[in-house]
Amino acid sequence: MHRLKYILLLLCCACCSVNAGMKHPLHVSTTEINFNARDKTLEISCRIFSDDFEAILVKLYKQKTDLSNANMKTAMDELVKKYLLSHLQLKANGKAVAMNYIGFEIDHEATNIYLEVEKMPAVKSVEVNDTILYDMFDDQMSIVHVVKASTRKSTKILYPEKKFTANF
Repeated sequence: MHRLKYILLLLCCACCSVNAGMKHPLHVSTTEINFNARDKTLEISCRIFSDDFEAILVKLYKQKTDLSNANMKTAMDELVKKYLLSHLQLKANGKAVAMNYIGFEIDHEATNIYLEVEKMPAVKSVEVNDTILYDMFDDQMSIVHVVKASTRKSTKILYPEKKFTANF
């Protein structure tokens, strides 16, 4: 628990340095996967610093990128979807699952991306393969939370590691 508080403190410091006009020194993304038993879905949300995310989209797809520009929303949705689906894969109960892209929104200095896996009657395990921003930073950290009912399994994945399995 203290480790998570420390990481959150680092994130706050990083956000303050972005507000002060400096580059943030911490390269981190957060992915949360919630099993919704009522709707029989996995609800996935990813949070990535917007400046880092835009930089990798430009680097990989060689086109103008502005996640906060409402006039470019359709084009940005395509880039975000393409990137996330190629850098985040899930297996549930040992089988690969297809994620549906829902959308993204800007929240201060971060971009929140939403995905969903439908028709999940039960979840005994979730394997996460996360390489978000690995093609940009060799000090990238991914914080992953998998939640089922009141049970929360969390870890941090440090580059070059990329996998985490939560068993319930």
